Amino acid sequence: MRTIPYPHVKETLYAEELPNGLSVFVLPKEGFQKTYATFTTKYGSIDNDFQVEGETRRKVPDGIAHFLEHKMFEEPTGDIFSVFAAQGASANAFTSFDRTAYLFSATEHIQDNLTTLLNFVQNPYFTDANVEKEKGIIGQEINMYRDNPDWRAYFGLIETMYHKHPVHIDIAGTIESIAEITKEMLYECYHTFYHPSNMSLFVVGGVNPQEIMELVKQNQAGKTFKPQGAINRYFEDEPHQVKAARKVTVLPVSLPKCLFGCKEPGQPLRGRELLKRELTMKVLLDVLVSPSSTIYQKLYDEQLISDSFGSEYNIAENYAFTVIGGDTKDPERLIGRVQEEIDRVKTDGIASADFERSKKKKIGAFLRQLNSPEAIANEFTKYRFKGIDLFDILPVYEELTLEDVNERLRAHFDWSRLAASIVTSEANGA
Repeated sequence: MRTIPYPHVKETLYAEELPNGLSVFVLPKEGFQKTYATFTTKYGSIDNDFQVEGETRRKVPDGIAHFLEHKMFEEPTGDIFSVFAAQGASANAFTSFDRTAYLFSATEHIQDNLTTLLNFVQNPYFTDANVEKEKGIIGQEINMYRDNPDWRAYFGLIETMYHKHPVHIDIAGTIESIAEITKEMLYECYHTFYHPSNMSLFVVGGVNPQEIMELVKQNQAGKTFKPQGAINRYFEDEPHQVKAARKVTVLPVSLPKCLFGCKEPGQPLRGRELLKRELTMKVLLDVLVSPSSTIYQKLYDEQLISDSFGSEYNIAENYAFTVIGGDTKDPERLIGRVQEEIDRVKTDGIASADFERSKKKKIGAFLRQLNSPEAIANEFTKYRFKGIDLFDILPVYEELTLEDVNERLRAHFDWSRLAASIVTSEANGA
């Protein structure tokens, strides 16, 4: 077991790669009552075209990663949630674009809950009958989200930006795509992506690292996994420009919802380079459109935005885009005003005082995050799958310069790559 000290944040991580390839990490937090564990596979909604080294290339239906996550909770003896509840734990799972995570939080019976987590994720149980039943359940979920204005605005924006990259496809898939899913497909995807060599276990809280590591080792030693080669994921070439400038969705909303942002050209980034890009953009967006910014105050005074207005930046190894917006009475006016104000900042440059304030604010938020076992566990695995160490965030933030942020301002906000998604009750659009 390796001991990895991080003196700059006063943390010590314990790590080991087991013989079957599983990466195990334990972060003890002295004095913490709650323990939080995530068992995560590097497998998300975008991984629908793949090939295991030495095997045939496969293309599977959209939504299968999310479908698989749902089915993992079903055991021959019943629902695994009841087992966690009986052991005093709260369990959950989620599927994102690039990972699927199974997790629990508890203040007692930690070893029992950890054993339950490992065993149910490594014991798939799919039948023709339960797969067919799940199609109806997920179909209802898909329809429910289609009636959700916030969801439609968000995915509408990604659909408007991307031509071919599967990031534009709803994580749950479509009614048509999930209808194609079979028990055999689920087992094939499971054995490909749920192999221990493609997974990470992270445990954080008031635990003894040696005890946790020994439990996991013994658990894994009792199971057999065939050796597996590397997984190659395939993506079609994505044009640099957006698919369309606007997408208007008509739903019954009291006030239009407007999300817009810029799509970045595909530039394969990984590790520290990707982390620097992400953190630079977070500081930049805070300077530009956070509630403490000049732009935000102007838009608020003009009654173009409300407290729903916000921003985010999404980046992975082969896609990146911003999302800005919220509820507004005049979507086109809002988009135009934000462009005008950002162009003004492009000309004048970001003020040094604004940069320093936002940088300190982001560093403070990161340090506060280290007091949350949930945040640490979820963020650690998310970054690790991108070749990034979570605890590198602080030094990379500290190294950021005003020049870095001004350079990113000019590079990212290219209005030829701007797209917008508007949800309105007006049949004629916004």
